[in-house]
Amino acid sequence: MSEDRSRAEDRSRAKDRGGQGRSEAQAGAPEARLLLRATELAGLPVVSIAEGEALADVKDVLYNPDKGHLLGFTLNKRGFLRGPMKAVLPMSGVVAIGRDAVMVADAGACEEEGGLAAEAHSSAGRNVVGNDVLTDAGQRLGKVTDIVVAADSGEVFGYELEGDPKLQAHTGRPLFLPIPATLAVSGTALMVPATAEPFIRDDLSGFGAAVEEFRAQLSGSST
Repeated sequence: MSEDRSRAEDRSRAKDRGGQGRSEAQAGAPEARLLLRATELAGLPVVSIAEGEALADVKDVLYNPDKGHLLGFTLNKRGFLRGPMKAVLPMSGVVAIGRDAVMVADAGACEEEGGLAAEAHSSAGRNVVGNDVLTDAGQRLGKVTDIVVAADSGEVFGYELEGDPKLQAHTGRPLFLPIPATLAVSGTALMVPATAEPFIRDDLSGFGAAVEEFRAQLSGSST
């Protein structure tokens, strides 16, 4: 009887040590960054932390493909007066982007005049959605259907593609293509390094890590 009790206590201590080890490993692991499609941001409320209320809804995402970064958002009025607003929200005024809202410090974050409005007009004709993506080795990877954004920074990590079926691990799924930190865009085709192909994923889980590995490889090859 005492032997059985001793074995049970040994198993309990081993379980405790295993649980503690897993907790420590989880604590030491880097937290995965929240990645969102740009289309998921459209329609989100813009909420003021100071006033505790929604000021507007996101209308469109403003993206400069040359800089690889969101510029900000155009806005819609809320409620019965719903419609486009003159005011825009620059990324510099954004405190946080979540799955359910875009947070700003106060109503002053939205501006009716400034460089963003002009930038929005100049970027309108350079929307990458619908563009073909080619590698510098001459292979077509697919057509851009969305852009993938890091919610904590507004940095664009990659593009969602309606991809070449030969590249799909699971038939019918979209492809997620990592892009360099900056990417020159000209015409209707986007050119990416052929070295990006092994880092293509078919879901957003783990895509952030794939982007970081790809960019680290590019950085290492350029030094």
